[in-house]
Amino acid sequence: MTDGYSGLLGAFPYAFRRSRSRLFRAYVVVGGLLAAILGVFFTFALVVAIANTAGFGGGTITFVRSVFLLLGFVVVTPLLAPVLFVARHHRREGDDPRYDFALAVTGAVYIVTLYLGAVASMPAEFELDGEVTTRPDPSGLAAPLVEALYALPEVLSWTVPLAGAALIYLVHRWLR
Repeated sequence: MTDGYSGLLGAFPYAFRRSRSRLFRAYVVVGGLLAAILGVFFTFALVVAIANTAGFGGGTITFVRSVFLLLGFVVVTPLLAPVLFVARHHRREGDDPRYDFALAVTGAVYIVTLYLGAVASMPAEFELDGEVTTRPDPSGLAAPLVEALYALPEVLSWTVPLAGAALIYLVHRWLR
């Protein structure tokens, strides 16, 4: 009997069982649930996009659908990466609590950067239920961070989660 895992879904219980890091075990649960929720969200959003554009021909509309699917993949993959890296590391090289902890931290940082990227992408004015609404003014302890995110051009808001994803990869390469 092999003591490995089989595929993506098998990596989650394998990494959870093998890791001694409580933080990493928490990340396996939270990151897995968030990845599943975002996967369902992007699937439903793609179905709605296809339904809304069903009457149109191919060409640009097909390309937009493909880009939408790619965007979902790009957002969800870094959530899965720490679990997959740790499962592979345990299977090939054995237990390393420092590695598990570091990847759990970078996974949590990526989750935060997803939120920060969403804040940065919020337009100054947008229409909601037929009314023009403005984004809320920054207040509280996080006001300077929110102001900095608002100052970031909307077209560059994707760079915030990209930095979090790059951090996961860099920590993996540094500690392996």
